[in-house]
Amino acid sequence: MTVSIRLLSSAPQWVSGGDARIEVRAAPDLQAELEIWINGRKTSQTLVTRGDRLEGVVSGFDVGDNTLEVRHAHGQGLGVSASLRLTNHPIEGPMSSGPHQHPFVCTTNQFGLQPKIDVDTPPGYAVRGEGVTIVGYSRNCSIDTVVAYLYWAADNSWKALPPDGSVPADMTQVTLADGRTVDFIVRREVGTINRFLYSLAMLAPRGEDPAHPDTSLWNGRLNYYFQGGVGVGHSQGAVHGRSLEPEVLKRGYAIAHSSGNVTSTHYNLQLAGETAMMTKERFIERYGVPLYTVGLGGSGGAIAQYILAQNNPGVLDAALPIQSYPDMISQVTHVGDCELLEHYMDVTDRNNERWKNVKNRVLLVGMNGEPAVVDTMSLVKPYLGLDGPSMSTGSTECVKGWRGVHPLVMNPLYGRAANSANYVPQSDIATIQWTHYSDARNIYGLDADGYARHTWDNIGVQYGLKSMKEGKITPMEFLDLNFKVGGWKRPKDMVQEVYPLFPGITLAMVLADPTLFDPWSRRNMTLSPAADVPAPRTEGNLEAMRAAYTSGLVFGGNIPLPTIDSRQYLEREADMHNAHQSFAVRKRVLQKMGTSDHLVIWFTDTMPGVPKVDKNFVVVDVMDQWMANIRANPNLSVGENRPAAAVDSCFDVNGNLIASGPNVWDGILDSKPSGACTRAFPLFSTSRIVAGAPFEGGIFKCALKSVDTALHDGIYEPWVPDPASIAKLKQIFPQGVCDYSRPDQGRP
Repeated sequence: MTVSIRLLSSAPQWVSGGDARIEVRAAPDLQAELEIWINGRKTSQTLVTRGDRLEGVVSGFDVGDNTLEVRHAHGQGLGVSASLRLTNHPIEGPMSSGPHQHPFVCTTNQFGLQPKIDVDTPPGYAVRGEGVTIVGYSRNCSIDTVVAYLYWAADNSWKALPPDGSVPADMTQVTLADGRTVDFIVRREVGTINRFLYSLAMLAPRGEDPAHPDTSLWNGRLNYYFQGGVGVGHSQGAVHGRSLEPEVLKRGYAIAHSSGNVTSTHYNLQLAGETAMMTKERFIERYGVPLYTVGLGGSGGAIAQYILAQNNPGVLDAALPIQSYPDMISQVTHVGDCELLEHYMDVTDRNNERWKNVKNRVLLVGMNGEPAVVDTMSLVKPYLGLDGPSMSTGSTECVKGWRGVHPLVMNPLYGRAANSANYVPQSDIATIQWTHYSDARNIYGLDADGYARHTWDNIGVQYGLKSMKEGKITPMEFLDLNFKVGGWKRPKDMVQEVYPLFPGITLAMVLADPTLFDPWSRRNMTLSPAADVPAPRTEGNLEAMRAAYTSGLVFGGNIPLPTIDSRQYLEREADMHNAHQSFAVRKRVLQKMGTSDHLVIWFTDTMPGVPKVDKNFVVVDVMDQWMANIRANPNLSVGENRPAAAVDSCFDVNGNLIASGPNVWDGILDSKPSGACTRAFPLFSTSRIVAGAPFEGGIFKCALKSVDTALHDGIYEPWVPDPASIAKLKQIFPQGVCDYSRPDQGRP
């Protein structure tokens, strides 16, 4: 038998922290004669024998390229039995995500710890000795690894396990799949990797040695938890409470999690993918190779799974995205229309009675609107003595779900980071561009003014086109809307937001000065300079768009993993997690892979005021069956290995099955009669779909065609514009109108 060596904890080019778990295959009678050599130096490290293989963690790699060798101890002419070239990276990173972001605010105080001093002088996060004396600064926000033992108490909370070995009276127990009943005790390891805080947790027996963890209660399965939100970086972030999710841990799963995989920390998913690779590497080094790794997380945590599966194959073996979107940057395109369209209806066209009915607003924004979901800003308006805005009391998803998100993504002055008061010097904090694009400037690059390039573009977009063609708005309303809707200023020209978007502005201040009332970010719009001049549109940066594609920030539909995309149907609440996004994902998967047999979609109904049924942990159990089938039938495809429950399904508000099977979602992505679930769960769209863009989204910059060509192609039918209308169209769209039959011009 020949000797072979391979890495178990990562790919050879992605080793971090100076160590790695390895496997050496060799005949049992040869194993005792083998030695580990690193960069030409013999080490005293030994591996554990497991049949015809040896396994263990070896350390001592230099930063950069290394040679790992297995040699025969006595030579005997055998020399080097096996060798491997690998590249080791610092545990602080980066590996491939580009230069570290600075300023970077430490949040180790989540665990009552100060970060390690790594520089003596500013800039950095101030580390204090006794009292308030600054004794040094931290730029990497590192902490020593900490292991703690917790137990799940009868009051449904985690508590510290007494170190004296006593059994708390409120200790609960769990029964494992193999029938063992054990105390619900968890070992939790916390530390820093890639400058972010990480957490590794699993069931543990009482009294183990933390240096030699006992994994006998672990079922071999690893859940990597992803958390959502929208953040723009410059912060270490916080480990989420679901890194200790009892419903997952009591099943025997381990949970890995990092604050770098929380999208309210940042939305640089290239950096997030790198962080997930490094965190899983640490898990494998500490506990061994899991049977499989399954992702779990909602909203941004769902996006993270789709992007990670696409960009970093091998980190996840299965995905459980909840309340999904395909990716974040595609959402920015139509979300950036929200305030523009709501401002048009509230202010510019305020005398049009149509817009007082929130259901009519759907004709422009595409997303749902509900009269019962109150726009609180409409209640404030009468107290301001304003005659201007005529706001619907109801709310579209644009208002309820997305108000303020576009400034967070685009306005360099808008964001902030918790704990930033401890960063020295504060002048560095003051110069931060608080935008998603600047957060990921390693990807997007900078423009000539020193501001991050952005992808947002509405040149040629004909807002309300579909509604006009269907006779739901008039041609004159269509023309007026597109003449006056405008766009967004360049980032360098933006000013700070006011009420209610900026927390520094209070209602009392607004009552004293009504000009501070601006729920639309009107002050950062490009509106008409004169009544006879169209409001200028905004042009995105092609290099930024291409970078979004080449970096993998755009989900292109490549996810070969078993996936259950599950969501609660929240359209009646005008919630931001609109239901059509699951099918935008499926459409992209179909376009890329030709099949979506491995992508299951579940909807569970909800009603405002009625307790919601959570299917999150049902999908965990179904996925475990699916993964068992894949192990048992490796020659079958992922789709062919689906268990009976892993099929498209929809459920009522009590969690009872309405319908399931391959045809329940018919009529959404095809021309078949509507399936049972399609009929039960009406879908809405987006402003860009209403403007003629494809269902799956993802068009940063549309191809353009002249108004004359558009007329020839009949895109306005059944409306036949008269000469005055044609002249106005040409005035609004001098560069042409969107031609969505052609691909995204921002795609490389």
